[in-house]
Amino acid sequence: MNSKIAILGSGNIGLSLAKGLIKANKYEPEEIILTRRNVAALADLAEAGLITTADNAHAVSEAGIVVLAILPQQLNKLLDEIKPAIDVDNQLFISVVSGVSCEDIRKQLGLNVQVVRAMPNTAIAIGHSMTCIGTDTASAENMQVVKSLFDTVGITVQINEELMTSATALCACGIAFFLRSIRAASQGGTEIGFHAHDALKMAAQTAKGAADLLLQLASHPEQEIDKVTSPKGCTIAGLNEMEHHGFSSALIKGIKLSAEKAGALYKKEG
Repeated sequence: MNSKIAILGSGNIGLSLAKGLIKANKYEPEEIILTRRNVAALADLAEAGLITTADNAHAVSEAGIVVLAILPQQLNKLLDEIKPAIDVDNQLFISVVSGVSCEDIRKQLGLNVQVVRAMPNTAIAIGHSMTCIGTDTASAENMQVVKSLFDTVGITVQINEELMTSATALCACGIAFFLRSIRAASQGGTEIGFHAHDALKMAAQTAKGAADLLLQLASHPEQEIDKVTSPKGCTIAGLNEMEHHGFSSALIKGIKLSAEKAGALYKKEG
């Protein structure tokens, strides 16, 4: 397999992946090809040694691994564009396109390419993405290749491909849900007396600590909640008031709706 990797559609996710791969010493800058219609937006990366181009087909012809990092409504046109440059036996495709199955990609191309889906989130920019990967027919070897790539920018978990749309809602959309929760907590902090910037820092660090308790101790949320809820105390009073107003229910309903919308993006636009 060619040692170069082509990232088609160099937006936030694609650029963060490229930077993560270089930082982890998995790729040299000259082994990464970035494509974008407005190549001028990639000028700083070109100066750093990465290859930049607006020619997707040429980028594919030069790479062993091809990352599809575009919007669902752009996919079919892109696949038609790059089809003549594809080497079925010697290339691996990684799709980070929401709501698009591996089979969808093979059908549009009319080629039996190896495809692995990956769903990172925007924390990829700081090396803390929660990335889910899945496939239907790709080899175990290629799955390991994809896992090793995304392990450079966070934590990677392999799931069944049919759960990839659910992963979009929980992990990719989920970033926004947790950010909104932190924002709400900081606003509560301001209302009880803290300056806005202090309240935001306090809320964000508290949220980070809560997440690390679960990740590092492998404990259950309720187990940690029990440690701070004493009888007739202020914590349980606050929790119950939030639940009376539908806190947990609202979050669950939001995740379910996001999953439904994510699954329909490609079918609607493709």
